[in-house]
Amino acid sequence: MEIHTLTAVQLRNALRSGELSSVEIVQALHARTDAIDASLNAYVEEFREQALLQAKDADRARANGDDLGPLHGLPLSVKENLATKGSPQTIGIRSRLQDLATGNAVIVDSALEAGAIVLGKTNIPLLLLAMESHNDIYGTTVNPWNSTRVPGGSSGGEAAAIATGQSLFGFGTDIGGSIRIPCAWCGLPGLKPSGGFWSMKGSAGAMPGQEVIRAQAGPMARTVADLELLMEALAPIRQRQFDARMPPIDFQTERIDLAGLRVGFCLDDGVFTPSTSVQRVLHTTVRLLEEAGAEVIPYQPPDNWSLVETYFGSVSADGAATIKAAMGRQSLTPQLKLLATMAAIPNWLRPVVSGGLGIKGQARAKRLFNAFGDKSVRDYWRLTAQRTIQQQREMDAWDQAGFDFLLVPPTVTPAALLGETGDWSLGAWQTMRFNLLDLPAGVVPAGRVQSEEAVARQTLVDDLDHKAARFEMNSTGLPLAVQIVGRPWSDASLLALMRELEQRLKDQADYPHTPIDPVVD
Repeated sequence: MEIHTLTAVQLRNALRSGELSSVEIVQALHARTDAIDASLNAYVEEFREQALLQAKDADRARANGDDLGPLHGLPLSVKENLATKGSPQTIGIRSRLQDLATGNAVIVDSALEAGAIVLGKTNIPLLLLAMESHNDIYGTTVNPWNSTRVPGGSSGGEAAAIATGQSLFGFGTDIGGSIRIPCAWCGLPGLKPSGGFWSMKGSAGAMPGQEVIRAQAGPMARTVADLELLMEALAPIRQRQFDARMPPIDFQTERIDLAGLRVGFCLDDGVFTPSTSVQRVLHTTVRLLEEAGAEVIPYQPPDNWSLVETYFGSVSADGAATIKAAMGRQSLTPQLKLLATMAAIPNWLRPVVSGGLGIKGQARAKRLFNAFGDKSVRDYWRLTAQRTIQQQREMDAWDQAGFDFLLVPPTVTPAALLGETGDWSLGAWQTMRFNLLDLPAGVVPAGRVQSEEAVARQTLVDDLDHKAARFEMNSTGLPLAVQIVGRPWSDASLLALMRELEQRLKDQADYPHTPIDPVVD
């Protein structure tokens, strides 16, 4: 078996047994990148010389009987917005190319402390605010399953690198699904941990000071066991030496018994109905849970549209002023122009635009538009208070229904088409929802689109439905995933449930196994 096809856990075991060396692993991954990344554009910067030196040091230490940590000699990759000493964190802004980081992000330092090797940095959308990993500095990353599709964003380059065996595992960040969307669309498991579980020190973002919805760094990999390996190696207590604000808690892998487990299930929260293919893998997952003895409880969450309004009202509360200042003279990419325009339209003109959307029958677009726009401090505080109430109300609803985990779709459709994500925010609302609620959430690959499902939906109420129909057409073979959500700080048990589901879903004939060779269409 080729080295690049092995998981991180398998390679860790091979290193410990002496079957492989770190140098051999790094060289194999470099060769894999040489062979395929020209068709993907996953990496924006590689640290080849440094990685080989680190690999030699790791092999020398192992030969001397020294243990460098739980990631001893294992390579990983890092999203572009996470600081690595001597490299820029551009988030797609040209003026930041010469602004080189003087140190590493805390999670990078923690990984190095655990013995890891950093292969390089991976591509992102401009400002990390799109589902399409495109920017004017580094270009476009495509989906490895179909080059006409996006890999997701904003950790799209990371997902593409891992899904194709260029990297074992790596780090993303997530403020609206930026780990879970790329993982779902590239056939990977990924986790957005509980807020504050991993340090965000050294992570660049587009909206510093916006804290109603908090971004969170997390792991991406090809198996849940590899996610757990990273979570153990980078437990909060280990990160405290680099960030004193981290809680003094450890992470230990757990086991979970599905028999008697109570899991909530929501297929459609009333904002956007998922595709037939997405619904199928969710129903398959429900069946597998029930066959294992779990009780699946139908659940209709509270708030729904008011959560949408809180989320988008908060992130646009400055009327896009922060983004404009950061961009300077550089133009926004097409994927961001509509959202920025929605945020920047002056308040006196907003009723006119809103009325026009209503007349055109775009009810969902109208509600979304009404949430955007410049707000007073008083209104921003009101949104902050509303956010907290909504978080409490959600947990009260879970308590009343009597479950600890929730099964929901990650996105409405399989991977979107290139160049068409600018007005697609609600297509991934089910990931954004859990950033606002600040709950740990992960995705698990669950299948691939079958040929009879690769057709346009029949109910077309508005432009969003028409776009969903285009994404559904000709989607045969694209990966599908399910999303599992836990209570705050239940990350270990959430991953245990994800692992159990992964083992059962892998037995399905259409499971999207990785790594794959890029499919160029």
